[in-house]
Amino acid sequence: MDYQIFEAGDVVLQSGATIRSAKLAYKTFGTLNAAKDNVIVYPTWYSGQHYDNEWLVGSGRALDPATQFIIVPNMLGNGLSSSPSNTPEPYNGPRFPRVTAYDNVHLQHRLVTEKFGIERVRMVTGWSMGALQTFHWGALYPDMVERIAPFCGSAKCSRHNFVFLEGVKAALTADTAFAQGWYKSKPETGLRAMARVYAGWGFSQAFYREQLDIKALGYSSLEDFLVAFWEGFFLPKDANNLLAMLWTWQNGDISANEIYNGDFPKALAAIKPKAFVMPGQTDLYFPPEDSAFEVKHMPNAVLIPVPSIWGHFAGGPGTNPKDVDFIDAKLKELLGS
Repeated sequence: MDYQIFEAGDVVLQSGATIRSAKLAYKTFGTLNAAKDNVIVYPTWYSGQHYDNEWLVGSGRALDPATQFIIVPNMLGNGLSSSPSNTPEPYNGPRFPRVTAYDNVHLQHRLVTEKFGIERVRMVTGWSMGALQTFHWGALYPDMVERIAPFCGSAKCSRHNFVFLEGVKAALTADTAFAQGWYKSKPETGLRAMARVYAGWGFSQAFYREQLDIKALGYSSLEDFLVAFWEGFFLPKDANNLLAMLWTWQNGDISANEIYNGDFPKALAAIKPKAFVMPGQTDLYFPPEDSAFEVKHMPNAVLIPVPSIWGHFAGGPGTNPKDVDFIDAKLKELLGS
């Protein structure tokens, strides 16, 4: 196993439920320096694990292990950290408690401070739900974090985004094999249906118009892309884990806590770290207009749309090399400022 486990003990969640013997899986790259000031936190995204973040880490990149100490914490529910699939009865499967992004970041903060004794974080960055967690770091720990770079994600799940996710959830749970989460074998039909719903949203209209599924990614036809890429993407994943993370996504909101009491502009205004907010120009989940609203209320933020027709996948997971280089260059610029 190429990752570590932070044993967090009994963790009481925002919902009031407790994850007993909670586990936060994480991987680190590079070495923590003596001053402990070379730290980058890089959370995972919806259904992704730390392996799926490694495309942005490497020699010559902004996230270079030769100079930075990069911590990749796995989101609760992703199958490595405490999740429906690995939690013992009675909180197993569909009984796994509701987890918020606040819960995730609060636990990550414990990892960073208790395990490593870190007091300053040089930068937090992440794609999609990783961006949601990045915004939370900025709002919850504004005096600890020096910079944030959320890309292709938002500080709060929009109503439109919520509705999209209702479609994904309906497709998965309509499979009779799902059995309200108590399935004996994976609900394959539901996972394939979910993948097809996702396919229309993950990439932009222009991506499909230009046939980049064939010309850039090398699939033999549109149907081949839908089966091999999309169905192949979701079939290996646990349905209850997907639904747990989906709930976290739908309920993402940096102001939904006792600090901000639902005042979203106030929570945005509290994000003091220097911020590069990078929406995908053609992202159907997180359109640049939502990011513009966020940046308008943040005191130290710059809006930098990623000029790409790859939709949400402009931000990951390393799918389009040109977009990777754009994001990497902006991260270098932010780290150098």
